[in-house]
Amino acid sequence: MNTTPLNDEHKKLSAKMVWFAGWEMPIQYTSIIDEHMTVRNSCGAFDVSHMGDFIIRGPGAGEMMDLLMTNDVRDAPIGRCVYSHLLDERGRILDDTIASPLGKDEYFMVPNAATTSKMRKWVESHLDGPELVDMSLDLAAIAVQGPKAKDVVGRLTSADLSPIKSFWATFARLDGIKAKGSAPKTDLLRGRRLANGFGDGIVAYLSRTGYTGEDGFEIVCENADAPDVWRAVLEKGTDLGLRPIGLGARDTLRLEKTLLLSGTDFDGAQTSIQTGPSWVVDWEHAFMGRKALDEQRASKTYDKLVCIAAKDKGIPRHGYDIVKDGQKVGAVTSGTLSPVLKKGIAMGYVPLGMSAVGTGLHIKVRDTLVAAEIVKPPFVKRG
Repeated sequence: MNTTPLNDEHKKLSAKMVWFAGWEMPIQYTSIIDEHMTVRNSCGAFDVSHMGDFIIRGPGAGEMMDLLMTNDVRDAPIGRCVYSHLLDERGRILDDTIASPLGKDEYFMVPNAATTSKMRKWVESHLDGPELVDMSLDLAAIAVQGPKAKDVVGRLTSADLSPIKSFWATFARLDGIKAKGSAPKTDLLRGRRLANGFGDGIVAYLSRTGYTGEDGFEIVCENADAPDVWRAVLEKGTDLGLRPIGLGARDTLRLEKTLLLSGTDFDGAQTSIQTGPSWVVDWEHAFMGRKALDEQRASKTYDKLVCIAAKDKGIPRHGYDIVKDGQKVGAVTSGTLSPVLKKGIAMGYVPLGMSAVGTGLHIKVRDTLVAAEIVKPPFVKRG
């Protein structure tokens, strides 16, 4: 089992630790509902160091990224964060990721924790010239999420964060913390520290991204620096209501915003046409699996991932049957009791012809058919 650089910090805070995707991670510190509402109302800090970190660089890296990703990353400006799927030749989703250009022929890609090894091998098998540098065990990441996230992160750096809009990123010095790391494999962080005259301060990659649907930043730093950064985040954010948050609340938060969970909402059998969102595919460029997507889109005979809200009491869970007119028509992929809405919510696949918003159906919760309907995503709107 892997442990993140913040493992001891979590245990000092009496976090409940669990196994997740090969890592020992905090699932909660107090309660999932309490932590969920903290993020919705103020701010929370998550350890997301279990996520993968790839640098893809060298001549032809842009063309290769374009081939591998459903969205156009090659033509994105430096610092733009692009959400995309990576597909096999049959259009099936291997993983979803956020990638960002760092400079000419250099890209940063973040695969999911459970798929990091698989995606490293898969991407490397398609590289012809560019190289992949796997920094997954060298870099840590701390997500600061919630309405007050910008205020908290603003206290960590003198850099002007106002130009960093949603899905943009920058390198910045974190003030008042002396760097300990050395970035042994690549100059992703150390080189920027020297090139920008940041002295011995910590240089972090700050991206205005996250997995909660709230405003927020993800702070990527070197492993050795992570405990100091974590403690600084907690110290700077305490009076703003910030608290440490576990993976349990991260899951309920992302589901309220209908964000996909790799391995659950797609498991290798589904395509980008089935899962959406529509903007995850840029049809103006060629990419692996495109032909299969074109054929599927034209056929209109596929199952579609939909959002379902319960109308009666009952909590939908992964694997529960979705029923229409007494017949099973699909299954729940993700389900929970929404802490904000106080009712059951779920995502699951149904035939395309039954996927319209407003369609009534049932979810079989144990032996009870719970009335529900398909709703427009997300379940919970920001603000």
